[in-house]
Amino acid sequence: MTMTRQDMDAIRALQALEDGRSSVRLRAALAVGTTPDPYFVDKLIERCAIEPEFFVRDMLTWALTRHPVSMTLPGLLREVRSERAQARSQALHTLSKIGDRQAWPAITRTLLSDADDEVARSAWRAAVVLVPEGEESALATVLATQLGRGERETQLSLSQALVALGEVMVPALYAATTASDPRVRAHALATQQLLRDPDAGFELAIGEAKRVVALARAPKTDD
Repeated sequence: MTMTRQDMDAIRALQALEDGRSSVRLRAALAVGTTPDPYFVDKLIERCAIEPEFFVRDMLTWALTRHPVSMTLPGLLREVRSERAQARSQALHTLSKIGDRQAWPAITRTLLSDADDEVARSAWRAAVVLVPEGEESALATVLATQLGRGERETQLSLSQALVALGEVMVPALYAATTASDPRVRAHALATQQLLRDPDAGFELAIGEAKRVVALARAPKTDD
């Protein structure tokens, strides 16, 4: 069977996605996205799970968004159940970029509380994009269980996700301001500040919130 020029180009592109040079892989992902072909979908998804460079992974995601949802969704939904953390994280990131709400049932509570911070952060972002109308409050309640988790970057991601849900998250956030864990209370208070003033810096908000929590815990003295 004679191979066409298109077949040869496809084979070269697939080989380039595995090249040892990140610049070559980046150009290959760009080329695949520029000329979408269902033939590439499985390889793009497979590569997302193991690609070490952030910029290449982002280009792989872009290339996947250039293909029909009917072609990409089944493979991405399989990946969110992968044992490999990067596979779950990148699949969730790609689903958030595609934005098709058919993927919503895959955003489970397990993913929203994944032990890997990168997976959890990707799940939070995807959930905010994909949540169906009327389910925002329930999502806010689940997200609020993660308050106080991780370091600055993780906490900021969660605060941004909650703020993106808008006023529906206020009850869950208010409940967290009285939690026994001071980290949870401080994170909840900082998120409240971001909701009131989205332009406020997170560092300033979390710093002020920690000060408020510390003052509340300080022993009272008589004048």
